[in-house]
Amino acid sequence: MKVIFFGPPGSGKGTQANLLVSSLNIPHLSTGDILRSKLQDNDILSDKLKDILSSGNLVSDEVLNKIISEKLISPDCKAGFILDGYPRTLTQSNFFISFIEKNNIALELIVYFKLDNQNIENRIMHRSIIEKRSDDKKDVITTRIKKYNQETEPLVDIYRRKFPKIFHEINAAQDISKIQDEIKKMLKNGKF
Repeated sequence: MKVIFFGPPGSGKGTQANLLVSSLNIPHLSTGDILRSKLQDNDILSDKLKDILSSGNLVSDEVLNKIISEKLISPDCKAGFILDGYPRTLTQSNFFISFIEKNNIALELIVYFKLDNQNIENRIMHRSIIEKRSDDKKDVITTRIKKYNQETEPLVDIYRRKFPKIFHEINAAQDISKIQDEIKKMLKNGKF
């Protein structure tokens, strides 16, 4: 089962992925987790990543693409994966589509978690209070939403057109259990 979850920050992608991975017996691949995991490796790419992060710079598309592609063809992902938070940019998307085609990786489900900006902001602020996350301040949230709308939101139409049979949109403002039920129906209807 090879799945991609698209959606803005705070839309519940990670929550839903975590609820599904045990029943599907596949890993949840969030960009942050993949990068943290890569830091534990002892190779040239992990050294490069350490240098980038210690200097306070963002990880380039080139480095991120290389790390993600390594992960997707690793033994961990042989049975599948839920990819969350990647691709985020057009460059990443172009690389990813080319990579999966070249490596005969057939996606089976793409879920777009649709959520309006006000709900995104409310959810992230609520999460900030509960989890005491320093990256969930109002100005940071506004910047993240703007960046998502500019860079990632346009990818939704690309995937909707390229993968019409497996692309599904979900109302992410619903209760967690309702969203979970809808995703399980998608999986069941896909006969996975």
